[in-house]
Amino acid sequence: MAKQNTVFKDAFNRCLTQMAETPALPSEPELGQLLGVSRTTVRAILARCEELKLISWDKRRKTVLRRPEPSDYFPSEETSSLAEIIERSFMRRILAGGAEPGMQINELELAREIGTGTTSVREFLIRFSRFGLIEKRPNSHWVLKGFTRDFALELTEVREMFELRSAARFVTLPEDHSAWEELKKIEAVHREILADIDERYREFSELDERFHLLVHKSSSNRFIVDFYDIIAIIFHYHYQWNKANARGRNARALEEHLAYIAALQSRDPKQVEQACRRHLKSARETLLQSIP
Repeated sequence: MAKQNTVFKDAFNRCLTQMAETPALPSEPELGQLLGVSRTTVRAILARCEELKLISWDKRRKTVLRRPEPSDYFPSEETSSLAEIIERSFMRRILAGGAEPGMQINELELAREIGTGTTSVREFLIRFSRFGLIEKRPNSHWVLKGFTRDFALELTEVREMFELRSAARFVTLPEDHSAWEELKKIEAVHREILADIDERYREFSELDERFHLLVHKSSSNRFIVDFYDIIAIIFHYHYQWNKANARGRNARALEEHLAYIAALQSRDPKQVEQACRRHLKSARETLLQSIP
């Protein structure tokens, strides 16, 4: 059910984007091919559009009545892929538990919390376990293991190579690419959190993931994106397992992100490289300081 809802909501949002650019929608088969969904899902999308009075739907004729507004779209957190939902839920669980070595993770409980089958959760945990940070135990249980300094250094070295490559690619994206609009939204959230840092500094974790994933996706390299999907939890959240001075660390990281974002928006490769290296160096130091 979770997967089906996610597919529908993601396709619905993309359909709204299509509507913003044309006075009429194509046929159901063409729309299904355009969105990459079944005809059943297409009809569900059209029914919701009609309910919101976005279109007039009379058999084959679908006329756009008004342009979509932000409130018509499903929130981005509801359109994440199932893998992203599982990853985010796993991250929240280990952070809530303090992420101490020896912490138990029950795949049945995690699946129930997400609202999906245990198979998908198990596949994620097996994929994640190849890094040696979690280990399978009997009866659907996993245990969180330690994190060494050597492991952290290897991880940061690869991460820095990939992110510098992705950041350089980001500035070459065309002006009408959706990544620029997403970058503006991310920038706005950074400023909102900084304006209320005492109350909202804990929100940095997910924002950090959202920002760096956007940069990595611009690489258009499946191996870089796949690498990021796996190490996001390890790198972006491990240093938070040490809760000391979390507010100060997160405030500094938010400022560094804003400088990084400004560099990307300048489209100046030298500025981007300098801002990226500065932030990655700081992130590496923070990560290493968190290791006992």
